[in-house]
Amino acid sequence: MRPHEKLDVWKKAIDFVLIVYEETQSLPKDEKFGLTAQIRRAAVSIPANIAEGAARKSTKEFANFLSIAQGSASEVETELLIAHRLGYLDEAAYRKLRSEVDDIGRMITGLSQYLKNKTSRFVTRHGSRFEFFITRIHNLSRFTVHDSPVS
Repeated sequence: MRPHEKLDVWKKAIDFVLIVYEETQSLPKDEKFGLTAQIRRAAVSIPANIAEGAARKSTKEFANFLSIAQGSASEVETELLIAHRLGYLDEAAYRKLRSEVDDIGRMITGLSQYLKNKTSRFVTRHGSRFEFFITRIHNLSRFTVHDSPVS
């Protein structure tokens, strides 16, 4: 199993893409290469960036890709609003999609905060009795900390 496949936010974003494809099938055919394609691309970009970030070697890189995924979520929100205002999406479909992307955005923010808090706690403390080492494991959002006496 790849690291991103363990992340609930990635799973939810994949489900969101499927819903987006289903709901955008009813958009006008003349929007196939316009708004429809743009909504779909932005939706696909969310889980794709989460996956790419999770596969990176550093937490900083992962956080950067989460930021890009968050931007894609905002892009989808904007495009869904435009589709709704143009009358392409009914109220129920719009609310459903908007709710899903809002949840994903909150989950991305939570994961980003988690990574930020984890990395800021693990700083080498010189002059103290212990030196902390970070061991990166499969899921970039989890760390194991080992204590060893400072030599």
